[in-house]
Amino acid sequence: MAYFKTMIKYNPKSWASLIFDVYSRYVFKSLLPLILFMGIFSTAYVAIIVDLAQLHYESTIQFHSIIGVMLGLFLVFRINTAYDRWWEGRKLWGKLVNDTRYLAIKINNILPVDRTADREFFIDMIANIAFATKEHLRDSILVSELSLPDETLRNNVISSTHRPNKLADALFERTNQLYKDQIIDGYQLYILDKELKGFVDMIGGCERIKTTPIPFSFSMFIKKFLFIYSLTLPVSFAWQFGYWTTPIVILTFYFLVSVELISEEIEDPFGEDINDLPLDEICFKIKKNVEEIMLKN
Repeated sequence: MAYFKTMIKYNPKSWASLIFDVYSRYVFKSLLPLILFMGIFSTAYVAIIVDLAQLHYESTIQFHSIIGVMLGLFLVFRINTAYDRWWEGRKLWGKLVNDTRYLAIKINNILPVDRTADREFFIDMIANIAFATKEHLRDSILVSELSLPDETLRNNVISSTHRPNKLADALFERTNQLYKDQIIDGYQLYILDKELKGFVDMIGGCERIKTTPIPFSFSMFIKKFLFIYSLTLPVSFAWQFGYWTTPIVILTFYFLVSVELISEEIEDPFGEDINDLPLDEICFKIKKNVEEIMLKN
């Protein structure tokens, strides 16, 4: 879904737009090969077992009902786990927004008005932290988004394998230099350190989400469970519903597998899919907020 660049905005009360939204069509299109396979298999099963061979057997609907309850519990756990990761990512980025605002407010009131170079440095670097973290989580970098007028720092950041850490280090180095130059005192250094540490904590939290996938055995098992369950549905429905078995199986398969697809998409919330966090929007909001706070004078 590379064509979706930002998180979609929608009206949760608009049923019609949600039912016929392009994303629903995208999910259907993604599943179309499997849906066609399930449809052909179900139709062939009814034609061969019911019409041609006429093999009578006891219905397995009760068995599939029990298995269906178990599968439902697995899917609930699956999507809850994925949503927890998505929401944890949103909370971490919300914390970054608050930390950047608070750091800008503190620096704006602590630094003397005539320290223009220092003010410009902090304005640029606080925003750079957000942009670099976004690109770090996407395993890429947009140099044009970073404001790095110092050529040495620019080269060091671009060549670094962990750009957010390099920027956080530069922020603390400049803050510590202000203390050495007696521009700020020890207590002011201490209260600024809280937000600087918060940046590193936030980056670490996001990396924890990104680098810790859902356990392979669980992901593999639920996919096999879904496929086998759907594949055996015609056995339960063939004699009772005849060729109506095909649409029943297709709808059941579509609903169950859609839940798994949604879970796969939101478990890594830092990309550019339709349901991922609007990190670009958040970064530009941080940049705008910092500039408004520190350039108000």
